[in-house]
Amino acid sequence: MEERRIPKRQAGAVINSLKGGVVPRVGLPYVTVGRKAEISALLHDVSLIEEGGASFRFIVGRYGSGKSFLLQTIRNHVMDRGFVVVDADLSPERRLQGTKGQGLATYRELIRNMSTKTRPEGGALPLILDRWISAVQLETAEQSPAETEARIDAVIAQMDELVHGFDFARLLRLYYRAGREGDEETRAHVLKWLRGEYTTRAEARADLNIPIIITDEDWYDYLKLFAWFLRKAGYQGLFILIDELVNIYKIPNAISRQYNYEKILTIYNDAMQGKAQYLGVIMSGTPQCVEDRRRGIYSYEALRSRLAEGHFAREGARDLLAPVIRLEPLSAEEMLVLCGKLSDIHGVLYDYAPQVTDEELAAFVRAEYERVGADSHITPREVIRDYIELLDIRLQQPSRTFMELLGTTLSEPRPEGGGAPDDAGDYAEFTL
Repeated sequence: MEERRIPKRQAGAVINSLKGGVVPRVGLPYVTVGRKAEISALLHDVSLIEEGGASFRFIVGRYGSGKSFLLQTIRNHVMDRGFVVVDADLSPERRLQGTKGQGLATYRELIRNMSTKTRPEGGALPLILDRWISAVQLETAEQSPAETEARIDAVIAQMDELVHGFDFARLLRLYYRAGREGDEETRAHVLKWLRGEYTTRAEARADLNIPIIITDEDWYDYLKLFAWFLRKAGYQGLFILIDELVNIYKIPNAISRQYNYEKILTIYNDAMQGKAQYLGVIMSGTPQCVEDRRRGIYSYEALRSRLAEGHFAREGARDLLAPVIRLEPLSAEEMLVLCGKLSDIHGVLYDYAPQVTDEELAAFVRAEYERVGADSHITPREVIRDYIELLDIRLQQPSRTFMELLGTTLSEPRPEGGGAPDDAGDYAEFTL
């Protein structure tokens, strides 16, 4: 089977990640099942961005429903199409806006994870700048350094009209000149500035003679500049992927939450009104953190009125072209296919020929879906972890058959309180 060709290193990453309840960074094509409609809708946005537009989408689903998996799938797709991707998970220390540097912390994480097709693991900022300069030098190989710099100036001079574009352009010039003169210290200072690592203006002025630094208030403006610059540097544009919006929902202070929702509104309006170019933004979170009228995104009326579903959308008939994409549960048939793929990958990792029959796979999936409450609360994460656990036990106890191990336990409900916090369903963030 095609899945058997997965490299052993990737097989290990896939199995260990899924067993730990997280999405693997590599090997995703080997376990991608379903979500064709969602992926198609998101990739339609990609063609618009390539033409100079912008897009903003929310992916909404319960814990373990596949939000992060879909984000990683899109990440790989757009990198293959020549986009640069930055991604970050929000946390108590990383928000979109804050009074203690939480917004800047998110920017730093995004830049740290800057990835391209040739540098998918992150840290691609120096590579991108050097690639751009090398491309210009190649085009002007028979011309003088002054003519090469003039070509670079012709590109970045267009940035002067953009917000903060003048200083961004100065930094690019400094980086080019430092590279030409072998001044590694200045190159390092420019990279430090672009990563948002300067904490005071005085420090930036002393190192680079640049009187401003990236702050909590304006970090998003610099991502817009990056998107514009990346297009000029030979890439298709920039994608921003932000996961775990629930961490904004959990902010105890109502005013702080509203400031974060206001930042989301700013980014959304920029994308919808054409104020950003070559930029795609995807954020993901649970239904509670989006739809809760008291603390969620819908508590901010300007966002609720833009994002709420109309009268015709319902389960099984969602509008995937709307700003909010709500993930439908994977069907039992799709889970059956996924478990078959996992059997093959598990066999590659532990050097054995999988012997699970179609009938045994069907019995496992049937048992999972017959749990009490499974029709509304079962998630791919739970099923995947159960199945990998079953494969692990069988590998260690080869004298016992698959059906013997399966037994009758899977048809029983989980003990109350026995699940992880992520499995708490609609009451995961319920507070009095």
